[in-house]
Amino acid sequence: MGQLNSMDLPEPGAPRAKEASTAPPSKTRWWPWVVVLAVLALGGWYYRTSRAASEAAAAGTPAAAGTPGTASKGRGGAGFGNFVVPVVVAAAQRGDLPVYFNGIGTVTAFNTVTVRSRVDGQLTSVAFKEGQFVHEGDLLAQIDPRPFQVQLEQAQGQLAKDQAQRKDAEVNFERYKLLFQEGVIPQQQLDTQGALVGQFDGAITSDQSQIDNAKLQLTYSRITAPISGRIGLRLVDAGNIVHATDTNGLLVITQLQPIAVIFSLPQDQLPEVNAKLHAGNQLTVDAYDRDDTAKIASGKLLTIDNQIDITTGTYKLKCIFANADNALFPNQFVNVHLLVDTKHNLTIVPTAAIQRGPQGTYVYGATKDPASQETSAKIYPVTIAQTTGASVGLSAGLNPGDLVVIDGQDKLQDGTKISPSLSGGPNAGTAPPAQNAQQKGRAAGGQGHAGGSPR
Repeated sequence: MGQLNSMDLPEPGAPRAKEASTAPPSKTRWWPWVVVLAVLALGGWYYRTSRAASEAAAAGTPAAAGTPGTASKGRGGAGFGNFVVPVVVAAAQRGDLPVYFNGIGTVTAFNTVTVRSRVDGQLTSVAFKEGQFVHEGDLLAQIDPRPFQVQLEQAQGQLAKDQAQRKDAEVNFERYKLLFQEGVIPQQQLDTQGALVGQFDGAITSDQSQIDNAKLQLTYSRITAPISGRIGLRLVDAGNIVHATDTNGLLVITQLQPIAVIFSLPQDQLPEVNAKLHAGNQLTVDAYDRDDTAKIASGKLLTIDNQIDITTGTYKLKCIFANADNALFPNQFVNVHLLVDTKHNLTIVPTAAIQRGPQGTYVYGATKDPASQETSAKIYPVTIAQTTGASVGLSAGLNPGDLVVIDGQDKLQDGTKISPSLSGGPNAGTAPPAQNAQQKGRAAGGQGHAGGSPR
């Protein structure tokens, strides 16, 4: 025990040994290697992910080959220049383009009549059905005619009485003439008898007027249609007492054939329309539905209003339609197209082909290189003469038969290679539906990818 203590314990006054020389190695120095390995693994994963994304982007370059940057590389002969942009084209045509003034209008019945009773009495019968078309003079309703028949008989009886009294007075007047010639009666008595005959003449005339009035009341008790048209809803039922002073009336008749449309146009267009009317030209008017897509009817301009509305700066016009098929209905909302002129010998292209930029209006044309047999886009500045609906008339810039791009212009620049597919009809005036255009674009894009590869 003494030996062990002498060996393990240092002598008094001797210096202590360093703890580092005798302490065991630290067990926490392995974590830096873990951090290094994690960083290397993360770097390897990021490198593989970036390379995979780059390869995917390179594989998808046919869809992006039509961008301006790619197109410029194609013209330079490097990068993705072998790929084309699928577009839809249409052929320009030579033709005439109408000039329309468009406005919003309301259908108005050419004539509207509220049928009222002209006499007082009980409504005994109704001879029409709601919504029925009637002609002028057709029986509509019947008011009890018996009171008016009684008045007629009374007037006729009074007439007969006055006629008999006049006859007696006239016979006495002839007798008084003979007596006056013989000097039996004075002149005054003769004149009085003559005046009596005149009074009966007046009474007979009054009786005749009473008879005519009673006959007129009988006629009014039989209510007939004043115009030809369509009957609305019945306002009074049979059995009610009606009066000539009633405000609602019995029914309403609207004339639908012909029918009118009132619409408005800006005051700036008034001089041209007014000049056509003063020249005696009959202007054609077309009525379209609320969506301005389906044509309802065609008619003629009838007249224009005599003043301009200062609150809106517009003026009203009235046109007339035959409306044989009753397609127009009173108070119906319609879009009106007034044909005022026709411009001839224009180059017509769809509206979708027109592009606008800092230098003005232009179109992308499809030109084919005879040597390489490749089709490319070319910019053609154009001058617009008239725009009507989905068609644009050009006075300069294109020739009939030239192909213009109507879908896919956002991917084009001057000289971009394209794969054109013709629209449904040459210059049909409208671009094909977007879905069909996309399908055609994908088909054309697939052909372009088959013809060349970015790698």
